[in-house]
Amino acid sequence: MSVAEMFEPLTLLHGPPMRNRFMMAPLVNQQSGHDGSASTFDQDWIRQLAWGGYALIQTGATYVEAGGIAYERQLGIHSDAHVAGLTQMATSIREGGALSAVQLHHAGHRADPGLGGIPAPASSLTVPGVRALTTEQVERIRDSFIAAARRAELAGFNGVSVHGAFGWILSEFMSPLLNDRSDKYGGSTENRARLTVEVIEGIRRVCGPDFQIGLRMSVERYGLRLEELREIAANILDRELIDYLDLALWDSAQIVQEGTFRGQTMLSVFTSLPRRGVRVGTAGKIMSAQRVGQLLDEGCDFVLIGRAGILRRDFPFQVKQHPRYESPKTPVTEEYLLANGLSERFIKHLRRWPYFVRSS
Repeated sequence: MSVAEMFEPLTLLHGPPMRNRFMMAPLVNQQSGHDGSASTFDQDWIRQLAWGGYALIQTGATYVEAGGIAYERQLGIHSDAHVAGLTQMATSIREGGALSAVQLHHAGHRADPGLGGIPAPASSLTVPGVRALTTEQVERIRDSFIAAARRAELAGFNGVSVHGAFGWILSEFMSPLLNDRSDKYGGSTENRARLTVEVIEGIRRVCGPDFQIGLRMSVERYGLRLEELREIAANILDRELIDYLDLALWDSAQIVQEGTFRGQTMLSVFTSLPRRGVRVGTAGKIMSAQRVGQLLDEGCDFVLIGRAGILRRDFPFQVKQHPRYESPKTPVTEEYLLANGLSERFIKHLRRWPYFVRSS
């Protein structure tokens, strides 16, 4: 796909169109207040992204219940007290010309007790000494996702992205390894996907007709089965339950190593599905204009920019101005990141990955 085509608008089932094919990936950055409130660091980060040329900008994982926290200094949306800070973030994004979404998250069995989290496993076998959620508790968490989406709408966001990846609660329920339930949320593939579907259906019911809903899915680790996830995605696409599906791949070029789709690209397993009016995109080591074009040619409607967006907040503008643009090579120094506008808190988070940040 040509650079000019990358900057053509993309309509969605609900609300306004994306102005181009670049979406900012949801990036955890651990710079919020300890109570989940948006900090001045969050506001500055969002303002930088807002003027970077993206069509849609997502927050990082934003927890929908106090007990669902996964990280220190994680952004929250479980209290009305969070709305004011989120409103400021949504306003900044709108002023920059992009659409906005809060990524709704609950850590499930991976909630951190040291931060006030309450592990909430689908199975009694997952966390020693912690019993599986009751059906009523599952329904409470479902309703917390829905209530959080309503807060996002009140804050002025165009929509939400439901975090169904990386073994967090919705992904956990989809996994036959982590979900051995015998109620309506366990057993068959349909039952294990029920929590995700009910969250999406509930959001659509309580939010306005222009409110946009995305879903992030991953297909690796945590006992997830590719064939089942494809079946779940096919149903969601066919019913047009969402506006966009975000495939969170570690590498957008990776090849399936076993099973029915062995030898195919992981991406093609999903882009080959009939999608009706739903848009499909991917994340995963997208570091150049050339790679963006390849992925759009391979069937993606849009791409999600993560690491490249940390290195240069204006990745889309760079691609538009330089058709052969490539992101800076990693690892980079802390001085580079500071000089380019990242906070000390964000850089502390990034130090977890030596392939990204090297010592000075």
